[in-house]
Amino acid sequence: MELVLATGNRDKQKEMIALLRDLPITIRTLDEFESVPVIIEDGETCEANAIKKAKIIAEHTGRLALADDTGLEVEALGGRPGVYAARYAGENATYQDNCKKLLQELHGVAADKRGARFVTVVALAESSAEVEVVEGVLEGQIALQQTGIDGFGYDPVFVVPELGKTLAQITLEEKNQISHRGRALVKAKELLQQKINRNIESGRSAAR
Repeated sequence: MELVLATGNRDKQKEMIALLRDLPITIRTLDEFESVPVIIEDGETCEANAIKKAKIIAEHTGRLALADDTGLEVEALGGRPGVYAARYAGENATYQDNCKKLLQELHGVAADKRGARFVTVVALAESSAEVEVVEGVLEGQIALQQTGIDGFGYDPVFVVPELGKTLAQITLEEKNQISHRGRALVKAKELLQQKINRNIESGRSAAR
């Protein structure tokens, strides 16, 4: 079975591959395919964006596709930036741009009022089947300043209270065990394993 990761973000690809590599599947990335369509993430929810990406890539490649979309909900900002997290500081914003804007908007907000949560939605799509969707959530708070050099996105400003560290201060392996994306992909792995098992059973039936 082949699975296409419906994202051109190499940081996301790295996390996904690390979490899925123990499955008996061949993982493909978008740069292995020609004329991949540009997908406009114009959904009002992370689920809508994830489903759109998974369906378009499944149809384009003729293979099972996995897509994700992540939002960051900050209590003091009324849930912003939410689904617009990746482009919070503008359409071509860098990770650093987004982190700086977030910290600026929270300037003067007390530590106990900086609660936040990451929400990742993962969608699995086949061109001839319905899309399956799972979700992962990580609760935390926004730091007063950026700390750590690992990870990507808002990792340097997102503190995991149980660890007393930002996501940028822990290893990829540690992050995948607790993160929003890690939790969503654990659920996605269960769906993938079910598909693998059905394929094996179909093969046995055909051989009888």
